[in-house]
Amino acid sequence: MRRVRGHFRKRGDRWYFWAELDAGPDGKRRQISRGGFRTRKEAETAFAELRDQLRRGSFVATNRTTLGAFLLDQWLPAIRMTVRPTTHDHYARMATAYVVPALGKQRLQALTAARLNAFYATLLAEGRRVAKAGGGLSPKTVRHVHTMLHKSLHDAVRWGLIAKNPADQADPPRPRRAEMKVWAPEQLRTFLDHVREDRLYAAWLVLATTGMRRGELPGVQWKDVDLSTQRLSVVRALTVVRSVVQVSEPKTAKGRRALALDPATVAALRAHRARQNEERLAWGEGWEDTALVFTLEDGSLIHPTRFSDWFADHSRAAGLPRIRLHDLRHSYATAALSAGIPAKVVSERLGHANVSITLDTYSHVLPGLQEDAASKVAALILGS
Repeated sequence: MRRVRGHFRKRGDRWYFWAELDAGPDGKRRQISRGGFRTRKEAETAFAELRDQLRRGSFVATNRTTLGAFLLDQWLPAIRMTVRPTTHDHYARMATAYVVPALGKQRLQALTAARLNAFYATLLAEGRRVAKAGGGLSPKTVRHVHTMLHKSLHDAVRWGLIAKNPADQADPPRPRRAEMKVWAPEQLRTFLDHVREDRLYAAWLVLATTGMRRGELPGVQWKDVDLSTQRLSVVRALTVVRSVVQVSEPKTAKGRRALALDPATVAALRAHRARQNEERLAWGEGWEDTALVFTLEDGSLIHPTRFSDWFADHSRAAGLPRIRLHDLRHSYATAALSAGIPAKVVSERLGHANVSITLDTYSHVLPGLQEDAASKVAALILGS
């Protein structure tokens, strides 16, 4: 932008200006106008701000795009190939269920942090879609809505639709940290003893001794398992999008990982492979060759939610406290940290994006570890 020429004129009791820009690529004249200022001084100040924006390349042309149109027609289609299918579905559900009904007609460029804060307050008070349920959404859910809005508005800034992200100044609620429910090692042992004769005993053992995610387990193929070197590679996951199972990448970049296996888990996998080969012969042409390690009797894949249902049934039958299947992962991590395994190693085995996530998630374990470390180091230094 070489130069910007300004013309000022008073109409009635208000001042207006016209900014003359360099001709565009098509050779046509370009002009921006603003008005409604009470004094010429105000008009000149606004013109100077516009000129600086044009020179910095931060100018955003006025448009009447609404938040709803931006989310549904522009943003969600644009990010479909850049996020996991489950993430895209999650964003789409929040946009259509909560944001569009309340803020869909709001002009994108007129959206403010104050308007977002009022929206979050409404969700907390009366955000449930199902009328008969009543009440508001949890702080965690509202925080998820904010995260989606923040990302979408950040992209709107990058795409030149708005000058700044109003969600940067918004104040979403802080979710309450839920009390983590885990099994102690002896309870894990009780569970494994109970399912020892189960057809999928090896699957339960792998979950208990590696901390794998529910979606990662049914996605493991035999080519990912090297029993001779006692390694299992996590390279894919099965996700559920609107009740349909899809193959996707692991949840994080660090989710692609190689896990060392203990001898007992390797032995269970060998026995499982032998049983699967017997099932293959029994089914003959009816066998579905998915190459998966853990399948139904005919070789077809197991819907991830079925593992959750089976886990709940086994836990109840074993007389154990009720926890979610995902809490097996927490139980593994808690046991590993309590056993003195370095947090960095635990983080790598869990596939966390970084070790700080591991330390934050399992902070309840750390105080006891610090006391243990203090005693051991003091014994080394001072002697017993």
